[in-house]
Formats: sequence, structure tokens, C-alpha cells
Amino acid sequence: MAIEAELKAVVRDPELVLARLEKSYGAGRAEVYRDTYYDAPDGSLMGTDRELRIRTVHGPDDTRTVLTYKGARVDEASGSKWEAETRVEDAEVADEIIRGLGFTPRIRFEKRCRNYDFERGGRRFLATLVRVPEIDATFIEVETAEVAQHGLGAALDAVRAVLAELGISEDDLTTELYTDAVAAART
Repeated sequence: MAIEAELKAVVRDPELVLARLEKSYGAGRAEVYRDTYYDAPDGSLMGTDRELRIRTVHGPDDTRTVLTYKGARVDEASGSKWEAETRVEDAEVADEIIRGLGFTPRIRFEKRCRNYDFERGGRRFLATLVRVPEIDATFIEVETAEVAQHGLGAALDAVRAVLAELGISEDDLTTELYTDAVAAART
């Protein structure tokens, strides 16, 4: 399991950030994520800041499903978490397994994404421009993996450098979870 060293920010000028991403990293990959988050019946999974998710990604060339577990935050300022993720063959079967273990779906929503994979300074990065239909904002997420907690600071500094090049400031950063924002928009 690695730490997902990630920062998320509200994008004030989506067209400008999109142009900078395209100039630096190419055309990107348009994908739609359909996420289902699960919790224990007593709320103990999400209540302790952990996540269990099935994500089906619909892209221009394929559809794939991944099962993800995220541990509690290891860094409050960024919201970075330990993450384990694997591709699954069949989303419906994965859902049956998770339900069979006693977990129930808590929230489902869609993210419309444009992804940019790139390497810098020996690190692999993923930058994702995100729109969630129920939230009136555009976001950018930039992440890289870090295998040791003592390396998280350097990984987050590298992520901040990418964001700065895109015109994203520290004031734009947010740790609000999409699950919380979507739930709030639905009430």
C-alpha cells in the first residue's frame, strides 16, 4: 500500500487551467467515473475517515472497474491517505462481495474528468480536472504515490509545484471530500 500524496483545489478559471494542462501534458483523457462508496451499517468505516469504493471508469476506448480502500488521513493539511487499489473484472460481482461482507452503499455519484499522466523528477503524476454535476465548481486534483510516510512532505512539495505552474494557489486548496459535498447538495 502506498500513500496517495494528493492535493485538491477549486479552479477559479477552468479554461486557463485546461489550456495550461494541454500545453504542458498534451490532450488528456476524457473519462467519466461512476463511484459507489460503502460503509458499515453503524457508519464506522466512514466515521473513522476510511473509504471503500467501487469506481467504474468509462473512457473513449474502454471501461474498467477498480476497487479501492483508503485508510484514515495521514496528513490533515492535505488529506493524503494510504491507498490500496486493484482492478476488478465485474463491478456487479464486486458489489455483491462487499454487500456480502456486511457493507452497504452510502453514496453514489459521477465525476466528469480529464486526466493527464506525466513524469517529473523521477515521479509519476496524475493531474485530473474534475466536474461533479451536483457541485457548482471545477476542481483539480494532482497526485503522486509515496511509499513511506517520511517522504510525504517531499511528495506534497512536488504536487504543489505542479499546481503552482498551473496557476493554482495555496488559497485555492480544499480538503472537502466529494462525498460530503454531494451529500450536502442533495439535502
